[in-house]
Amino acid sequence: MPDLSLLLPVYECPCVELVEELHRQCTALHIDFEIIVADDGSPDRRFQEQNKAIERLPHTRYIVRRENVGRSAIRNFLAREAKAPRLVFVDGDMKLHNPTFVATYLDCPRGKVVYGGYSIGPLSNPSERGNLRRRYEEAFSANHRANVRNRHPYHDFHTSNFLVDRSVMMETPLDENFHHYGYEDILWGKQLQGHGIEITHIDNPVSFDDFEDNAHFLRKTEESLRTLKLFSHELQGYSALLGKYRIIKRLNMGKMVNFFYKSVRKPMLTHLEGNNPRVFVFNIYKLLYYNHINQEKE
Repeated sequence: MPDLSLLLPVYECPCVELVEELHRQCTALHIDFEIIVADDGSPDRRFQEQNKAIERLPHTRYIVRRENVGRSAIRNFLAREAKAPRLVFVDGDMKLHNPTFVATYLDCPRGKVVYGGYSIGPLSNPSERGNLRRRYEEAFSANHRANVRNRHPYHDFHTSNFLVDRSVMMETPLDENFHHYGYEDILWGKQLQGHGIEITHIDNPVSFDDFEDNAHFLRKTEESLRTLKLFSHELQGYSALLGKYRIIKRLNMGKMVNFFYKSVRKPMLTHLEGNNPRVFVFNIYKLLYYNHINQEKE
């Protein structure tokens, strides 16, 4: 039985370099390990062909799923496939510039969920200065530090990079009712808190280096906000945006705010999809959009 299972869900991205670095670190530590990569039904077969290169590495498995089952279900699937008592999950689109990544997790005590966080990679191209996702992440970079995340450990948890006992995943799996992008990790944090399972935050980052274009990021954001609407009851108290929306409802301003949204939507999107988007405008857009999709049912 391996000591550690490293589990990578991938979708529409190459992950060979990440797997090679994880493999190198594990080999240097002389531990028994396995690396399992599961492609969650990527429609572009080119990525699947690229990622087949990892199969040449010992202790490595590559599984291609025919259908996309979603971010929760693919992680639960990987946990079931794993053989080690301790699991490390890393999103397949992350980079690893952290030479002690595996060793740091091996030193963590059992029985806790440990979130290592992420860092923002350096600019590879001057054109990235106008990337909305990069600007958003950089604006809140101070929140990425472990001492900040530990203030609200269950609210600031993400599934992009964490250590967990396999038994915890078996007893408290992620909610597979999340079929679309967003918030499945926040609800899992709430579930762990309800089961008395401690989440601790450390500085053991993976790197976020590749950013989708502004239009794509906006579509993903809108998708996540529709997910938030579906699970708004369960996520009360775990989303700052829900708190702001409650103020709009309490003041009975939903229709007025929605009228404003419809009048400014096109110029806001033009700005946010452009070369110099402001994070402040993006945050306003999220609140306006969330109010809008809630007005649709009224």
